[in-house]
Amino acid sequence: MELGPSSITALADLIAPNEDSESDDDTPSNYYAKLTPANIGVSKSNSVPDKEGSTNLAAKEADSNDIWGTEEVLDGAQYDDVYDTRLAPDYDIVYKQAVTSEDIFLGMGNKTPATASCEDMVITVKLPGSNFKDVNVDLTDKHLSVRSPKYKLGLHLPHPCDSKNGKAQWLSDKELLKITVRMKREYDMLNF
Repeated sequence: MELGPSSITALADLIAPNEDSESDDDTPSNYYAKLTPANIGVSKSNSVPDKEGSTNLAAKEADSNDIWGTEEVLDGAQYDDVYDTRLAPDYDIVYKQAVTSEDIFLGMGNKTPATASCEDMVITVKLPGSNFKDVNVDLTDKHLSVRSPKYKLGLHLPHPCDSKNGKAQWLSDKELLKITVRMKREYDMLNF
């Protein structure tokens, strides 16, 4: 293979560019993106046309005058009351596990000390100055509401629970409400 002077010069330009370039050339020319009003929102190229040829986004916007879609609203948002000025009481969430002698001495089960192996969730709400007859408790699968004349607690539960079989206990000497519920998590069959 024969290398002439022109091919050697071209090879040198490939390996080392000219030294007379300025330092401004080191940054890309389009360093800052140019934003326009067309960049706001979902691009039309991402929306997929359906059988009729219209996009799903256009059909949703035409059908509804809602500010938010159902997928944008958080679960349990209907329980939040921002205009209620009552105080939020202190509460604790503790996980409880049913442990048998087989779990302790033999260690043959799948249970571990982790919270993933706990069956129950115990919620303790401190309501100083409240009476048992004034306390109202409402429990759904994902939300706990405790109301009294002085306090209001709207608690989104960390795990779904069995709201039909919960147990509430009032400890009058400590002015505590103790609520025990069985959790219904997706992969509980693996942990028990």
